[in-house]
Amino acid sequence: MNRIWNSVVGKLWVTILLLVSFVLFVFTVLMLEFLQNYHMQQAEISLRQTAATVASIVDDNETAETTSELLTDILPDSTNALIATSHVEVSFAMQEGVNKKEIQDTILANKTFHEIFQSDEPVIKEMMMPSSTDKDKMESYVVLGFPLNVENEVHGAVFIYQSPDALHKTSKETTKIVFLAAFIAFVLTTFFAFFLSSRITSPLRKMRELAFEISKGNFEAKMPTTQNDEIGQLAVAFNQMGRQLKHNLEVINQENEQLSNILTSMTDAVITFNRDRTILLSNPPAERLMQKWFVNKGSQSTKPIPPELYHMLDHVLMFEDKLEEEIEMDGNYYTFTISPLYSGELIRGAVAVIRDMTEQHRLEKLRSDFIANVSHELRTPIAMLQGYSEALMDDFIQDQEERNEITKIIYDESKRMGRLVTDLLDLARMESGHMTLYKDELPINSTFERITQKFAQVAKEKHVQLIFDSEFNDDAIISIDEDRIEQVLTNLVDNALRHTDEGSVIVTVEKEPTFAKISVQDTGHGIPQDDLPYVFERFYKADKARTRSKGGTGLGLAIARNIVKAHSGNIMVDSVLKKGTTFTFYLPFD
Repeated sequence: MNRIWNSVVGKLWVTILLLVSFVLFVFTVLMLEFLQNYHMQQAEISLRQTAATVASIVDDNETAETTSELLTDILPDSTNALIATSHVEVSFAMQEGVNKKEIQDTILANKTFHEIFQSDEPVIKEMMMPSSTDKDKMESYVVLGFPLNVENEVHGAVFIYQSPDALHKTSKETTKIVFLAAFIAFVLTTFFAFFLSSRITSPLRKMRELAFEISKGNFEAKMPTTQNDEIGQLAVAFNQMGRQLKHNLEVINQENEQLSNILTSMTDAVITFNRDRTILLSNPPAERLMQKWFVNKGSQSTKPIPPELYHMLDHVLMFEDKLEEEIEMDGNYYTFTISPLYSGELIRGAVAVIRDMTEQHRLEKLRSDFIANVSHELRTPIAMLQGYSEALMDDFIQDQEERNEITKIIYDESKRMGRLVTDLLDLARMESGHMTLYKDELPINSTFERITQKFAQVAKEKHVQLIFDSEFNDDAIISIDEDRIEQVLTNLVDNALRHTDEGSVIVTVEKEPTFAKISVQDTGHGIPQDDLPYVFERFYKADKARTRSKGGTGLGLAIARNIVKAHSGNIMVDSVLKKGTTFTFYLPFD
């Protein structure tokens, strides 16, 4: 029931029904009033005609018997008559169930009858008369008094009276007909109201269903356009709206996809904020950066971004100004660019572009350190070469033995400068990706044992025990560039021997599932823990004075790392100060 009442069909039906009911009610009331007046008028006319006829009969007949017979024949049913003289004596009375004396007593008691006698025109009144059905009971009758004129004088009167039951019966029948017609009109109105409402609401219901389909993403749903009226035009407009909505949604999806691809492919972190400082959108670099911040902060902060960024965000949202700053946080450097986002003339949020400048700062530091180290490494031999060469040119040295010693120093320093320049060129080629590997299938044990045994004499002179150990069989082979790997292992063993005064240097080749693990372990001085992350950097020297005295350039480990990476391997270091150092690198089998 509630569904019908809340629908357009129910509302139209009730509206039309109330309107028609009101019209039918007014029509019925007016019609009944009209019919009642009409019946009264017709009854009055009928009584007048009957009274005139009776008066004519009375005037034309001399005897009462003849008059009674004629009146009995001509009076219609339910119509009563009496004839009274001017002395109010009833000469004739015809009313079923009522005798002449009762009627005469009624006339004598009723003043209305006396008024009728005194009038020379017909008079119609509603009077109380003896009942035809119930004795000793009076009923209301419509009485018409018609005077009998004899020689232009009122000699008596003819009274024609009729019971109102006949009129009421006619009115009741008429009322039944009127109410029947009203009921039929009500039923027909209901039927046509539902029919009309259905014709209107059926397309609307279909349109509602299609609207729900469109809201679910089914833009292929179409509204049939079979009508040419406003409903049909609405259906055409609805279909056009669906097509336009589909087109606009496709355009929006394409733009969102392009924006998503752009944000995803960006190396900078992008975070979009609402005006209430909540995060609306972020790209993968931003997700990784926020995860990094959260891990660094731990349980100390429940917010996903640092307080510094919130302060800058508040400044942008308050002053509606773009802000660019570089901030150092937890040893990392970030460049923040925050711009407001507008919705019309109001700020709805802000977008922050964050660039991690830590690597750039590190590279800048490496560059400055590189220049300083190269300058430092070249300045000493150049100064020595210049000084000794000037001494030779000025013949300042007279002793031949001293001259030979100076010449040897100049030769050694020039060789060291040559090694430095060669190492720099090799490292530059490696880091630029221009290094070419010439791989061969080589036996593992014999290759690494040969390289290790090159240092047997040096180890013997330093009283250091040099040991080679392998888990591989003699027929095991590996694909490597022999010269490059020899350069790596030579550098590691040479460093181990130079920094080990006594003890042992052990070269171990172990078998992993897909790698060959080569370790160079010594019992030398060791490397401080703070310096371990930088041992593979260019010009790293734990002791610059000792390294220079032993002829090192500080580039060997950087070159070794690049060679191992070129072989798709990895190199690492582990050291304990004053207990020894272990360098380990992995080479894949394929």
